[in-house]
Amino acid sequence: MVTLAEVAQRAKVTGATVSNVLRNPHKVKPETVERVMAAIRELGYRPNLTARALARGRTSTLALMLSSITNPFYPEFVLAAEREARKRGYFLLVCNTDDDPAIMRAYLEQIAGSLASGVIVMNTNLSESELTDIAGRGIAVVLCMWEHVQASRALPCVTIDFAAAGALAASHLSSLGHRKFGALVGSGSGNPQTIRLDGFATALVAHGHSEKSLVTVQTHDSIECGYEAAMGLLRAKPGVTSIFATNDLMAIGAMQAAADLGKRVPDDLSVIGLTDITLAHQFRPALTTVRLPTADIAARSIALVVEMAEGGAPAQERYVVRAPELVVRESTGPAPSRRR
Repeated sequence: MVTLAEVAQRAKVTGATVSNVLRNPHKVKPETVERVMAAIRELGYRPNLTARALARGRTSTLALMLSSITNPFYPEFVLAAEREARKRGYFLLVCNTDDDPAIMRAYLEQIAGSLASGVIVMNTNLSESELTDIAGRGIAVVLCMWEHVQASRALPCVTIDFAAAGALAASHLSSLGHRKFGALVGSGSGNPQTIRLDGFATALVAHGHSEKSLVTVQTHDSIECGYEAAMGLLRAKPGVTSIFATNDLMAIGAMQAAADLGKRVPDDLSVIGLTDITLAHQFRPALTTVRLPTADIAARSIALVVEMAEGGAPAQERYVVRAPELVVRESTGPAPSRRR
């Protein structure tokens, strides 16, 4: 079996440098990384991960808990997170909980039993106290994209100002002259996406609209549920000229419903979503949405959990909130009254 020392000798570097290339390549000069990797390929070196974990007192694996891999947002997030983890010399284990708390608890029990050095938990219907208990066993736990975490910061969190995201959507629709609004509010894993709605409703009032100008429907955050919810809303309130969906999937469903009802988007109905998944700009008409900085959130979450796993800053000191961004495309336009 080829040893690390033999790789170091072939690459004309120290054993510590080889170790750094394998664990933290971003800390090593690119030309050195290239020389070490060439030696590894030539010699056929394979690191003993079990021995490495024992020597370091932790594994080189991180876990990412997400609620449903079928939601296009999550694969996009996973791709960014995996790239960042790999840069830092870690493997990323993706755990799909299928919106089932029992499955998540089972995963966490395995992780707490030394399967991974750290875990990133995306918005979930587990309580923060349950996750704090896991953290108390010596595992690094970072919350990510949690919408209702502000009241307690016992664990570090990297998230979005969801109220500001809703407010951006409201300001955009109001500036286009809309006066009658519909909102589709998703209820996926964790709590319903009410903070996004609160930001939207508060901004409407700030722009001079009555609370009665907004009709809200709660549903699940999927294209199919967005379609059904929008169909019901538009049939019950045909005067609505704009719809805000707290998730892009529901917004796409709303545009499909509008088409089936003979409404043109955006001439008869403006639709705006929230997230900016890849499908948002691929759909026709392309979806106006409030973009969440997915890659940045993923990278910061990985960086934070690695820092903690390697003995970094205390968890309670880290709470990062990122700003959303309005992306105007083809699905929103002036209210019909402005076109006459």
